[in-house]
Amino acid sequence: MRAFSNRRNAVEKEGEGQAGGSGSDRSDDSEATEVDDDSSHRRIFVNQPLPPDALDEDGSPSQSFSRNKIRTAKYTPLMFIPKNLWLQFHNVANVYFLFVTILAIFPIFGATNPALGSVPLIFILLVTAVKDAIEDYRRTVLDNELNNTAVHLLVNWENGNVTDDHISTWRRIKKATSRGLRYLVKQYKKQTVKRGKGKAKHDLGNDLERTQTRASVYTVSSASESIQMTPVGSPVSSKRFSFVDGMPTDVSDRRQHLAVPDNSVYVKSKPASKFRGSVIDPHRPTPGVARFKSDYWKNVRVGDFVRIYNDEEIPADIIILSTSDADGACYVETKNLDGETNLKVRHALFCGREVRHAKDCEAAVFTVNSEPPHANLYRYSGVVKWNQKDPKAPEKEGAPMEEPVSINNLLLRGCTLRNTDWIIGVVAFTGDETKIMMNAGITPSKRSRITRELNWNVIINFVLLLIMCLASGIVSGLTWAKGHESLDYFEFGSIGGSAPIGGIVTFWTAVILFQNLVPISLYISIEIVKLAQAFFIYSDVDMYYAHIDYPCTPKSWNISDDLGQIEYIFSDKTGTLTQNVMEFKKCTINGIAYGEAYTEAQAGMDKRAGVDVEVEGAKARAQIAKDRVSMLRELREIHKNPYLDDDKLTFVSSEFVADLRGAAGEEQAKANSHFMLALALCHTVLPDRLSDDPPRIDFKAQSPDEAALVATARDCGFTLLERTSKGVRLSIQGTEVEFEVLNTLEFNSSRKRMSAIIRMPDGKIILFCKGADSVIYSRLAPGQQAGLRSSTAEHLEIFAREGLRTLCIAQKELTEEEYRVWNREHEIAAAAVHGREEKLEEVADAMERELTLLGGTAIEDRLQDGVPDTIALLAEAGIKLWVLTGDKVETAINIGFSCNLLDNGMDLILVKVDDDSIETAAKMLNEYLQVFNLHGTPEELEDARKDHNPPAPTHALVIDGEALKLFLDEGLRMKFLLLCKQCKAVLCCRVSPSQKASVVEMVKKGLDVMTLSIGDGANDVAMIQEADVGVGIAGVEGRAAVMSSDYAIGQFRFLGRLVLVHGRWSYHRLAEMVANFFYKNIVWTVALFWYQLYNSFDGSYLFEYTYILLYNLLFTSVPIILMGILDQDVSDKVSLAVPQLYRRGILRQEWTQTKFWVYMIDGIYQSVMCFFLTYFLFADADAVTRDGLDLAGREQMGVYVASSAIVVVNLYILMNTYRWDWLFGLIVAISILCIWIWTFIFSSFKSTNAFHTTSIHVYGALSFWAVVFLTITICLLPRLAAKTIQKLFFPLDVDIIREQVRSGKFDYLEQPGTASTVPPSTTASLEEAKPAPIQQQYIEEDERPIYPPSVAPTSTTVGKRGSGNGSDGTDGSGYQGAGTFTPHRFSMDRGRTSFDIKRPSMDRPRHSIDRVRMSMDRARPSFEATNDFTTAAMLARIECTQSHTYPKRVSQMSQVHSHE
Repeated sequence: MRAFSNRRNAVEKEGEGQAGGSGSDRSDDSEATEVDDDSSHRRIFVNQPLPPDALDEDGSPSQSFSRNKIRTAKYTPLMFIPKNLWLQFHNVANVYFLFVTILAIFPIFGATNPALGSVPLIFILLVTAVKDAIEDYRRTVLDNELNNTAVHLLVNWENGNVTDDHISTWRRIKKATSRGLRYLVKQYKKQTVKRGKGKAKHDLGNDLERTQTRASVYTVSSASESIQMTPVGSPVSSKRFSFVDGMPTDVSDRRQHLAVPDNSVYVKSKPASKFRGSVIDPHRPTPGVARFKSDYWKNVRVGDFVRIYNDEEIPADIIILSTSDADGACYVETKNLDGETNLKVRHALFCGREVRHAKDCEAAVFTVNSEPPHANLYRYSGVVKWNQKDPKAPEKEGAPMEEPVSINNLLLRGCTLRNTDWIIGVVAFTGDETKIMMNAGITPSKRSRITRELNWNVIINFVLLLIMCLASGIVSGLTWAKGHESLDYFEFGSIGGSAPIGGIVTFWTAVILFQNLVPISLYISIEIVKLAQAFFIYSDVDMYYAHIDYPCTPKSWNISDDLGQIEYIFSDKTGTLTQNVMEFKKCTINGIAYGEAYTEAQAGMDKRAGVDVEVEGAKARAQIAKDRVSMLRELREIHKNPYLDDDKLTFVSSEFVADLRGAAGEEQAKANSHFMLALALCHTVLPDRLSDDPPRIDFKAQSPDEAALVATARDCGFTLLERTSKGVRLSIQGTEVEFEVLNTLEFNSSRKRMSAIIRMPDGKIILFCKGADSVIYSRLAPGQQAGLRSSTAEHLEIFAREGLRTLCIAQKELTEEEYRVWNREHEIAAAAVHGREEKLEEVADAMERELTLLGGTAIEDRLQDGVPDTIALLAEAGIKLWVLTGDKVETAINIGFSCNLLDNGMDLILVKVDDDSIETAAKMLNEYLQVFNLHGTPEELEDARKDHNPPAPTHALVIDGEALKLFLDEGLRMKFLLLCKQCKAVLCCRVSPSQKASVVEMVKKGLDVMTLSIGDGANDVAMIQEADVGVGIAGVEGRAAVMSSDYAIGQFRFLGRLVLVHGRWSYHRLAEMVANFFYKNIVWTVALFWYQLYNSFDGSYLFEYTYILLYNLLFTSVPIILMGILDQDVSDKVSLAVPQLYRRGILRQEWTQTKFWVYMIDGIYQSVMCFFLTYFLFADADAVTRDGLDLAGREQMGVYVASSAIVVVNLYILMNTYRWDWLFGLIVAISILCIWIWTFIFSSFKSTNAFHTTSIHVYGALSFWAVVFLTITICLLPRLAAKTIQKLFFPLDVDIIREQVRSGKFDYLEQPGTASTVPPSTTASLEEAKPAPIQQQYIEEDERPIYPPSVAPTSTTVGKRGSGNGSDGTDGSGYQGAGTFTPHRFSMDRGRTSFDIKRPSMDRPRHSIDRVRMSMDRARPSFEATNDFTTAAMLARIECTQSHTYPKRVSQMSQVHSHE
């Protein structure tokens, strides 16, 4: 399945509060719903007659719905031939040759064998038809598998929304034909299986087809799974996760998915909830015959009741009425839809939760008012209406009620039901009207640059053909009109009867004669070559990622040559440069930092400071290993945690465990315990028990960050055991405690936070909130915790500089009354029919204020293997890499240093705009341009377009999303582009998906360059589709980017090989093949034109007609196709060792209009030699055989010219080929011999008339061999001389490298285990001069002074320490275990920092955070000394923007420009 360009950027909002809302009395709902007012919206009537306005004049339903049977195949067996021909003749070239073939049928135009004349066209049509048939057959097989997938439908009841389809006679014929062919295919397969030949081969074509087709649509349940037949009782709750005394009772049948817990053991009986209505009419008489029966997907219709079982795919878009869960929840996997592998929660409607059996479906009476089908996967609006009957008063009319339906109540086709025994729902959309089908096929179609430019060259050949035909027609007509010529004595008059008509006939005759000038075979040759190139890319084992069993997969196999011309690469960071495997590394709790880690970003900072990172890294890793052993020992002394896995521990801090045990005082111990409890409670994670012995629990989360937080809490003794119907059950240091989750306010990209409202065991209600630091800080209680806020902000900044992803944790204690009032508002918002999401967000926003800060977390997303080397390699090739990320500025910069994108010799231009003003941005831009002596004029931009040299490695630009929004304005974007052009690296931080696409578009169109975008997530889809080439990384967290990409790879490091090896090869091969194709057609066709000079342009054929037909089909086609597939100037290892060879592609020097005309002129020259050398043989002498037979006939002369031309063309192609091996030599030899073999065979038939025995006479004449040898020599000598002079006196880079390869300088690359690198001396002439990086004196870590943390100089401290917003240091009750805790830093009251606390760990080597401080102190002033750009400085300025007593926060982005 291809990904969808309309994917919403925000993380999907799911189930806020009780998803789906509650039923409400219509009289109380003052809001008018949109679905009621628009007649275009669909209405579905269940168990009730259609009203008159829903019927047409015949009494049938006026609404028509799409069938659920889908067909992605283009053809049916009966219609394949006419439809395929119709589609093929949409190609103008095919229409042209069909026209020529039709002309040849009429004898008046002189074609001697019209049947043979149609062979090339028939061959091309046949090959294309076979290819289309194979592709369509695969699609048909997949369609049939899907349409015939089993699903349980309610039968024996009437669905009044649809009528039985009327099958026309024509449709019956088509169906019968299809069934007959399927039967024949099955019989054939049975026979081949019996003969032992039925084993299918796994080839690229199948994999490509499977990848390009919507995988979501074609995922079929295992055939081994039994289908439950009806009647089906209500399934019992799953017991895969029932716990007795903390241990599972049954895990033997555990599936590979998250299990739904049995909440019967530790869950108290649930209090009676508010009655929200039911669609079941207790008084409705029902026949009781309805039952659920296994049927096919294709028979599902709108309004049907369906029952879906666990691990089954959803056949249509279904509104959920009830589930096996008591709370109406179910879990779905949406990776087929959006590429995300995490499970999502969906909820049944409150009014349908009593529908659990077939008899309930018969008794349910309601109407669904739904919006019309649309493609947005993340929005849906509808309403269910019913009359609520009184069970005790059947005579009463019933109160009208309604309940809103949102996307959280809808199961979309293509999703898979997981960890839920069953659901019952009613079908809302089917077939092509489902969201997945409406999104199918929207990936933009891309054509390679050479293909686009090729159209102009074909037009030039058309013009040349027109000129030649006009010349023939005009000269022929004038010659006949003139009279008194020799033709008056030898001809029987003009073929047209008059001179004008004769000229017109001659014109069309010339069109047939010179038809090869328009290269119809070029198109199919290009298709063959590109398919082979895609196969080679797919088969490259050096781009195979074994970890996920994923090769490099071409999705758009027709743009491989564009890979060889890429100048700009735009990359995401998270999951693209990094692994997207989150590891909890550090945290700050109550003002104290914990955690040991030596990150790649830290190594980058040390490297910039001149530190030996190998030595420093080894020391840090040794210390971490020692600390890990100590921490594990101390954790087990506190509690023998059975869920602690030593190998998976990522948070290493023996200090944390010591403080948890009270080494730093009771207050800090409670703070640490409460912090971990917050991590274990504030999430939407689902626990998954992996094994029983030893007990292991993994976590399924909507983001890997959240799973990492809960996993760290588990390692520290706060283990999430299961989710119950009321909340969660934790094991806290061995004691199992249940917490009631009252509400969950989920995360989305606009909120940038999530909260959980928890009722603690002691009865207190606490809201825990986690989110981005700027968001949490803006919501803290004003005037409180100034010291804690300051120290936490400093720690978060240090964490960010280490390349870690940071979050803040806060809480708020609520009274019963506060919660009761808020919850009532929340329920009203959840029940809203219109604007429900906005109202829920408003209610959540009101609650998440006046927070109390607990601390922060830091998670590492490590660089992928080989990223720094790959980036350095691409830079050497002249490719510019820009990073477009949503991360913080500090994190992005340090990752930039660690992955070689930035280096110590660069000045960082940090761009911020303080007042969000276009004028300020324009002024700033002008100041930056003056640094490079530029003014942003159109002339300068035009010069920049022509300059493809890499910028000097002196400057790098860093800009955030707020400033970027201003610079992308139409009035500034060209100046901004000019500024970026001068920078070696560009980092755009905090950018949205649309901004990513805008940046790509700006560069692609503004500089007229080839661009490539690479990403791994749904937020990268926009830029992937905008770029000339899109590359998706198949990560562990979904395939959204892969589905929308042109190429899919497993790791970023494979990009170097994809571009520098396969891209360069493909570009060179295709460019050379196209040029040689035009050349060979010119040689052949223009030789025919020269013959017309001597026959008054009457359209006579110099060559035997079959020669004309077979020239492109047999005599010259294979060598040139082989050139496009296998030609290779240097090996793959040399290509990677000398990446500078790629620059020729950036400059687009392999295919230019100059090259086209050089080859055209060369072809014209050689056509002159081929024809006139033979002509001069016959002009002044009589050529005879040894027997005295005359050879001066037209047919014999044609053999001379044709043989010479074919040999010359094949040898010319051989000369232009870099790779000479036995295969290519053999193919060229066979192609040359074909002309002799064909002439001998064809001339053996007497039916060839004058051509009979020509081969014997001509080949037996010495003059023939002499002319052929002389023609070959004279034709190829200029090209040979030009190549010799060019390689001796004007060598290209590749010529030099090829000589070095021959001399053995690259033999070391062939040694096993040798990296593909090249000694500096080898490519010294190709490398650009780079300034030496600034080196600082290296001081051993143990010899550096240790500053007391409270007085250590930091480049980020502004003013007095702790001068935040002020704090009154409110105190609270203590917490130990499962109670509540209000954080308070007692160290603040004593006038000292928390680092003054005496702990046993103070005597050990320097803390990780101190190492970072030292790196910051040594760092360049152009970055770290920029106070206004740091996280700590930003957070220090944030006031409580959500408090009504404070003004709104102004933009924190300010202008910074610094350089040395």
